Amino acid sequence: MAYASHRQGRTFLPPPEYNPLAPTIDPRFPSELPQGKYDIGVFDNRFPSMTPLAHDPPPCIVETLPANGVCEVVVFTQDPLASLGSLPLDYLDLLLQVWADRTRVVGGNPQIKYVLPFENRGVEMGVTLLHPHGQIYAYPFVPPVPARMQERQEAYYRENQRGLLQDLIEKEIADKQRILYLDEYAIAFVPVCARYPYEVWVAPIQPVATFLDLTPQQRQGLARALKTVALKYDGLWSRPFPYLMAWFQAPTDGEAHPESHLHAEFYPPYRTQDRLKYLAGTELAAGMFANDALPEEKAKDLQAVVVTIETPVEL
Repeated sequence: MAYASHRQGRTFLPPPEYNPLAPTIDPRFPSELPQGKYDIGVFDNRFPSMTPLAHDPPPCIVETLPANGVCEVVVFTQDPLASLGSLPLDYLDLLLQVWADRTRVVGGNPQIKYVLPFENRGVEMGVTLLHPHGQIYAYPFVPPVPARMQERQEAYYRENQRGLLQDLIEKEIADKQRILYLDEYAIAFVPVCARYPYEVWVAPIQPVATFLDLTPQQRQGLARALKTVALKYDGLWSRPFPYLMAWFQAPTDGEAHPESHLHAEFYPPYRTQDRLKYLAGTELAAGMFANDALPEEKAKDLQAVVVTIETPVEL
């Protein structure tokens, strides 16, 4: 748990003319990004939950530590009306390279143990700026969810000399029921263990530990898988589809992690077209998820959405 009370003063759904994620137009009134033409922008979050400069936490009845870490904003495009699904494949490929670069730079700090890129999309997910963007949180420890994931992957690898997600992906491919996108290098699927309706995972088929380990072919496959999922989400309803997209990779501890498998997990809150599902008693209190729909049913809904993506660039 991190406490950052100053975040209550962060910018909240400003009008388009005061968009802080748009490039600066008038230098007298700068936004967060400079003038000029560029594809993707990255900068330090002005309202971070963690900072490398954190020190001297106030006295407390339980043990506390400074909230040392890094919080960055990644602006996907200069177009305020765009989305992941509308971006060209080369943009998405570049975004994967940006996540790799920030993992290298931020994760190279010995204070940082885990780098987590994510995107919250839609006001339903708590977004306060509608311009398409994501964030990167870099922690001085491995957070609880990735830590548990890492623990299970390590145990499985010790026993089988293969990756846990690697074997799950092979079973999903053989089963064929829940696949949304598949090529030689990447896959998108509704997992058999989906906790949320319309939950989707995206991964390279062959395991890599971090973004830094992706080949150009794997990046291209992931770009096509990402675009497919985003377009299918937006094709479900007549309004933009909200979700949390989180990318899980190996800890940045300098060790080899053959058990780790880079992948994204999409968590949309929708149960039906008109009703939202949020975590409630059994999920929050017990940690036991209750999904009101079978993964196969929701996979069929997404499979039925026809999408068109451009021809990949030759490598």
